[in-house]
Amino acid sequence: MRITSRWSSIALGLWLILSGLTIFGLSFPYMGVVLAVLAIVAGVLILLGR
Repeated sequence: MRITSRWSSIALGLWLILSGLTIFGLSFPYMGVVLAVLAIVAGVLILLGR
């Protein structure tokens, strides 16, 4: 497994977990910003890994 693939999987996993927890009312300051940054990072790393 490539380095970018591993990091993209980690970023995507974190994004999925955090976005899933929001349905249960979990939130913290700047959660929207954190989710947006994680989504961008995961997307860029996935594109670089291909």
